[in-house]
Amino acid sequence: MEATQAKASFYFCFFFLFLAQTLQAHIVEWDEVWKQRAKDAHESALAAYDPNPDLVTQHLNSEVHVSLARTKSWKHSLAQDIRMSSNSTRRQLLKKSKQKGPCIASNPIDQCWRCKANWANNRKRLADCAIGFGRNTTGGKQGKFYVVTDDRDDDLVNPRNGTLRHAVIQTEPLWIIFARDMTIRVSEELLVYSNKTIDGRGHKVHIAGGAGITLQFVDNVIIHGIYIHNIHSGHGGTIRDSVNHFGQRGRSDGDGISVFGSTNIWIDHVSMRQCTDGMIDLIEKTTAVTISNCHMTDHDEVMLMSANDKAYYDTIMQVTVAFNHFGKRLVQRMPRCRFGYFHVVNNDYTHWIMYAIGGSQNPTIISQGNRYIAPNIPGAKETTKREEFDEKVWKHWTWRSEGDLLMNGAFFVESGPPDPKAKIADKKSLIKAFSATAVGRLTRSAGALPCKVNRPC
Repeated sequence: MEATQAKASFYFCFFFLFLAQTLQAHIVEWDEVWKQRAKDAHESALAAYDPNPDLVTQHLNSEVHVSLARTKSWKHSLAQDIRMSSNSTRRQLLKKSKQKGPCIASNPIDQCWRCKANWANNRKRLADCAIGFGRNTTGGKQGKFYVVTDDRDDDLVNPRNGTLRHAVIQTEPLWIIFARDMTIRVSEELLVYSNKTIDGRGHKVHIAGGAGITLQFVDNVIIHGIYIHNIHSGHGGTIRDSVNHFGQRGRSDGDGISVFGSTNIWIDHVSMRQCTDGMIDLIEKTTAVTISNCHMTDHDEVMLMSANDKAYYDTIMQVTVAFNHFGKRLVQRMPRCRFGYFHVVNNDYTHWIMYAIGGSQNPTIISQGNRYIAPNIPGAKETTKREEFDEKVWKHWTWRSEGDLLMNGAFFVESGPPDPKAKIADKKSLIKAFSATAVGRLTRSAGALPCKVNRPC
């Protein structure tokens, strides 16, 4: 009885600490609707937390091994990747030339749905393809299709039918697709409700020149196959966040995608560049997230995962960053982490100016099978950066590099206790990440894909 009361008291305090922080969440009118959403989000985060994160990482690694074994020509391509790894410019030329040939899906996510001519008739197959910590994300799989036909965003309270804003505020599950190529200038932050898929496949869909996308206190959202760039801060104002509610919002930060207190989020095959603040921010007890197959360029602070050194509740944050290409003119934060557990696996880091991965407040960072190509900048060869603490503190943080390919003088500073898996007698049961020499293969199609209906994508 006493143990039950103690546990209840802990969660009660944990929730109200979380609630106090969210009062700065761009919500001017903290009404009963937002209070209930915050409470529901807290409960969803606790339910989504996986107490065995190492098993999640091993499952992903196993899927990569299987997917590469399925690809008949992977050994030949692997040899090519090794030869081309020394020069990132040549890597881009290789990538472009490959995409002109037959469709080849090399990583487990892409093999799940790509290279089938009838993909457009079975769009919801994508919902079965997430892996990593966001593996339970299905988006709008259980709902109807909603076709966006209007690229305007000129009414924030009563958006017109056929617009993206009208689609994302609906309370029922929806799979949102687009009728044609379009560039949508979001006039103020686009608030997405739970159980949605934004699916840009088949058309070139740009969110550009305005505000970004916000997921706040929601669950189960997929963002796939779109371009997000030239995002600016919003001024705020009266904005509808569901068909049943609207309210006053403060100024938005200018993130490409801002995820606040949300769970089961999957961001896949998105191309991003030039946002005012971060490209992707995951904050305030967001968890169960996978960011995969994205291509990012032209930005300073790329990904932020937990924004506050006092956000102790972000120990619940679990994120997978896999098969992404961090490309030209990026500076730092790929990602920058606090508190939680972060699996960074089989990504291609071809450019950075300051560092690739950073953090503070004792995050667990497992870097596996990534390719790090350091810049030709003295003092910028280290892939890692510990923020604000000296070695006496950070030497206890678990930051591990396993099977990474460190090139052009790159080096990864590890820390923390020895890997507990190293003591397991049956090491054959452990599944390591696939060699970083396959990264060019695994990330060859990063970013939004040029899918055409009735053709393999």
